[in-house]
Amino acid sequence: MYQALIVDYAGTYTDPEIAEAVEAARVKGFRTALLSNADRTPGGLPEVFDAVVVSGEVGFGKPDERIYELAARRIGVDAAACVYVDDIRAFVLGAVAVGMTGVHHTSPEATAEELSALLGL
Repeated sequence: MYQALIVDYAGTYTDPEIAEAVEAARVKGFRTALLSNADRTPGGLPEVFDAVVVSGEVGFGKPDERIYELAARRIGVDAAACVYVDDIRAFVLGAVAVGMTGVHHTSPEATAEELSALLGL
């Protein structure tokens, strides 16, 4: 059912447990993307992302539906096949509006548990 994991950067991917979950998803064959409202691509990213979409580089940001759709296109999957994780609820709802399954990141433990249930990580 799910083919991809898309995560926010600051406040989400920056938690070591979420970084580990992204790596585990990639190893299991899921497509992965980083989606951020930053001005530019964060430096020092590991090679675990199939795509990086940054609002400052594309001209629109979360919660604009176009940015979620762009992230899904860049990794070659339908939005409905994506799980999106963000620490800002409004941004999770933006992803849900385009058909993604949203996970509101409130703690590393809760998010890891949710990703385990959804993706078998």
